[in-house]
Amino acid sequence: MLSTVKKQLFLVLSLILVITALTACGSSKTNDKTASSETPVNNEVAATEESALKDKYDPAVTITTAWGVDPAVQFKNGETIENNVATKWALDTFGIEIKSLWSVTDTNNAFATKLRLAMSSGQKMPDVLVVGNNDKQLVSDLVESGYFREVGSLFDKYANDTWKKSMELDPSVWNPYMKDGEKMGIPVLDYAYNNDYILWIRQDWLDKLNMKAPTTLEELEAVMEAFKNNNPDGLAPDKVVPLSIGFKSSMNTWMGDPSWVFGAFGTIPQQWNEGTDQTLEYGSVNPGMKQGLQKLNEWYTKGYIPKEAALWDENKTAEPAVAGTAGIIPGPYWMSGWPLVDTAKNVKDAVWKPIALPMGADGKAGRHGTSFSSAVVLINKDMKNPEAFFTYENYMYDNIANPQVGSQYDIGIFKGYDYDLDANGNPVYLDDVPGGEVNVVRYFLVRDGARIPDAQMKALMELADGKTPETRVEKDLANNFGKETPAAAKVVMSQPDASYMDMFTGPTTETMKTKWDYLKKIELQTFNEIIYGQKPLDAFDSFVANWKKSGGEQVTKEVNEWYSSVK
Repeated sequence: MLSTVKKQLFLVLSLILVITALTACGSSKTNDKTASSETPVNNEVAATEESALKDKYDPAVTITTAWGVDPAVQFKNGETIENNVATKWALDTFGIEIKSLWSVTDTNNAFATKLRLAMSSGQKMPDVLVVGNNDKQLVSDLVESGYFREVGSLFDKYANDTWKKSMELDPSVWNPYMKDGEKMGIPVLDYAYNNDYILWIRQDWLDKLNMKAPTTLEELEAVMEAFKNNNPDGLAPDKVVPLSIGFKSSMNTWMGDPSWVFGAFGTIPQQWNEGTDQTLEYGSVNPGMKQGLQKLNEWYTKGYIPKEAALWDENKTAEPAVAGTAGIIPGPYWMSGWPLVDTAKNVKDAVWKPIALPMGADGKAGRHGTSFSSAVVLINKDMKNPEAFFTYENYMYDNIANPQVGSQYDIGIFKGYDYDLDANGNPVYLDDVPGGEVNVVRYFLVRDGARIPDAQMKALMELADGKTPETRVEKDLANNFGKETPAAAKVVMSQPDASYMDMFTGPTTETMKTKWDYLKKIELQTFNEIIYGQKPLDAFDSFVANWKKSGGEQVTKEVNEWYSSVK
């Protein structure tokens, strides 16, 4: 009997030790250090219950991925997306070898096309796949493909406190990736207000013309007329782009689009906005769209917008701005650091300034709001070491997302890439980096590394009020984002009510799966034809009727069923 009692006591004590060790692991920010260094360890128990999460793997483990490389991403020292300073860092720091199954330069949706071909042909999928959330159908197809696993349990078990608290700033970011109540993808967090629009205007042109920054559409038209037909730099009218916009694939994107024009008439296209009755409406069928299309047709006729606007994507709209032939370009607060910083290379005295969105006749102004999530991480159901991804990303959140004064990444991430040191040991940036600065955060496994949504705007507001930059985020904003960035952020925050968030963040609805591509096609075609004068303005009314009967009405019903379920 005594022997039996001893055995039972030993089992109870062993269980307590296991629970204690697991609790310590769960509370550790990045790894199982706390469990291994502070918890009393029974060797036999530790051998069977040690957390799979490591600081560093020895032997090294492999994470495979696939890359859709932004054409704007640059490399140096002969590196590529598959082999660069960040992939070497991952191996040295974590014992994680990042291997690329394939990569494509992501022009004309090449990445999405490659993924769809890979799915349809049964090709091997990567362990970790990062996909932008701008293509909901692609994400839905990937989730439904059976290649990828539920991730909520992994996140709950392995994500550290910094990452979890960042995700809690807007729990709705999980909604697009839910299936049968399970989380099938990890949202990639983005900075709040990161792509909320303002206008950038050539202040030197305004000064030479003795004009003030426009505050209404009517004033904006007067400015565009002067920029084109009385250009202060002496450019011929046919050489000037008064307003550089493009809508090749979308009227609601991250730079150079016209969505804010429709905002002046009370709607934002190509997203779901909440109406006065608290139900969701697709912005592109709102009556305000008709007024916005009429305005763009007028501007096209007068030569205020590019003749090739329907063929221009975001990067193309930046070209005349950088060349010094554009007077205005819409876009985010960070544009003075890129691409507008390069205008001075072509026009020495060019000065870009941020201004608030012009209002319509009834005082309305509007822009698309920035989601707290820019992409999603999918994890292969057959991944051998899924916890290794959390080793990598936990470190990013604790050390690189918002590094503090005196930390390892206080002045930059990779010496010789995003910063360097001069002869006196002081950090230098941008063109002062030998060989030029490169945006190394685009090399990381997850898009932009790691972002805490409210960190950047908080820092910008303090810099705009005159604070000396101290933290890494503050220094990065001050050194790498252009001198007008804090002021531009203040302009954004001067119109907080102008931001329209896309209120539908749920998964692709059933009707969307079969009808949405067609509905988007007829929308873009009709809008382009109206703007270019190929169809009369009343073609908008025909489009709305056709949109509704071709599946739009059913999609609206399904979207609102989802919206009711999450209110």
